Amino acid sequence: MTIQLVTKKAGPAISKYIYGHFAEHLGRCIYEGLYVGKDSEIPNVNGMRTDVVEALKNIKIPVLRWPGGCFADEYHWKDGIGAKENRKMMVNTHWGGVTEDNSFGTHEFFELVRQLGCEAYVNGNVGSGTVQEMQEWVEYITMGGISPMAEERRKNGQEEPWKMKFFGVGNENWGCGGNMRAEYYADEYRRYQTYVRQYGDEKIYKIAGGANVDDYHWTETLMKNAHWMMDGLSLHYYVHPHGWEEKGSATDFTEEDWYLTCDKAAYMDELVTRHGTIMDKYDPEKRIGMIVDEWGTWFTAEPGTNPGFLYQQNTIRDAMVAAITLNIFHKHADRVHMANIAQTVNVLQAMILTDGAKMVKTPSYHVFDLYKDHQDANRVDGFGDMPEHVTYTASQKDNSLTLSLTNFDLKETAELAFALDQGAKVVSARGLVGTEMNAYNDFDHPETVTIQEFADFKQTAESLQVSLPPMSVITFKLELV
Repeated sequence: MTIQLVTKKAGPAISKYIYGHFAEHLGRCIYEGLYVGKDSEIPNVNGMRTDVVEALKNIKIPVLRWPGGCFADEYHWKDGIGAKENRKMMVNTHWGGVTEDNSFGTHEFFELVRQLGCEAYVNGNVGSGTVQEMQEWVEYITMGGISPMAEERRKNGQEEPWKMKFFGVGNENWGCGGNMRAEYYADEYRRYQTYVRQYGDEKIYKIAGGANVDDYHWTETLMKNAHWMMDGLSLHYYVHPHGWEEKGSATDFTEEDWYLTCDKAAYMDELVTRHGTIMDKYDPEKRIGMIVDEWGTWFTAEPGTNPGFLYQQNTIRDAMVAAITLNIFHKHADRVHMANIAQTVNVLQAMILTDGAKMVKTPSYHVFDLYKDHQDANRVDGFGDMPEHVTYTASQKDNSLTLSLTNFDLKETAELAFALDQGAKVVSARGLVGTEMNAYNDFDHPETVTIQEFADFKQTAESLQVSLPPMSVITFKLELV
């Protein structure tokens, strides 16, 4: 099968923010995963784990969403500022019923963002918070002049305002964020966003809480009643092989489960298409971004762990889901402006797992590593049929072409050929190739699934011919000449 890649006609830019991440106060994502405190024996800078920060910088993390998630709509930001010993404790009712000391709050989050070199995406509290509380938080973060909240920030040790590019007005307000009807939340969004004031020079990108999976009525209602007041509208979709009630094991599954999981990942294409069609009716210029700020696999928590901590292993199957989904976001790059995989460390489809001082990179992490050169590149479109279990994406930046291929067939190698409309030379070929469908990395075997050099290809003057192994994600870098 031959696919013709059209490099001479640039497609839409693939926003780097599609490669965003999500860190909620959930299980061991923040505490132990990202933040250990200044007094920890684990190497850290101002309490942030050095190993985790460096690993995330390696995959060019562009934006981090915090503090939730469901947690956002029970989080009261003033409990997380000031001297740590004086901070008010709270019970995390959504995730395990644990008591938190609020030692990781606004100042700590922006310190983490500084170390990562990424943008901040803060999610405000609509479900149990007030308009005044949200307005004052934005003022505390972004006000550079003289004001009550700016003075409070200075008193707590931060003279200059922080840069906050993105702000979410509530989260999952159809469910854990207040069990609201679409019509009610549309009015609440209009009211709350009014007080997300612009105190600095940079406009805050306001994100409305969007639909759960295929709730197209929610999208229609929000767009009809508030589209001119928003910059982005979120969408949440998790892959459960057997549905919400029977999520299944992350590591003990059948071949049927494998294909069902991959097929459900591919369902993202229909969701983005149909929600996007509704958005197009009110926003034909595609000014408003679709923000898929929660996506990924959600399996049953690992045996022996707190079920409310959502800790799961991460296999080569998760790598397939990551690649399939990212390819879909590229396909819809004109509408999908940001996405945030759930979640960064120790929760759901995590990039990284930790155990005390130990850290391991997951197969999903390696997909983000393989795909990082697609960030802010222009999509390259292709024409031609693909085998049933193969998906690909291509992008171009300057004179460099990045081509990523995924074969989620469990047994069959796919023979592919890519024809280019101009000369090119392969600079590198790297990827993941699974040997067992449930292969994963643990603390004793951290490189069971890791990036390897790939050599099963041949380049001619006219094409790139590839023998794509089963259970593989391969990225080619080519220099255009």
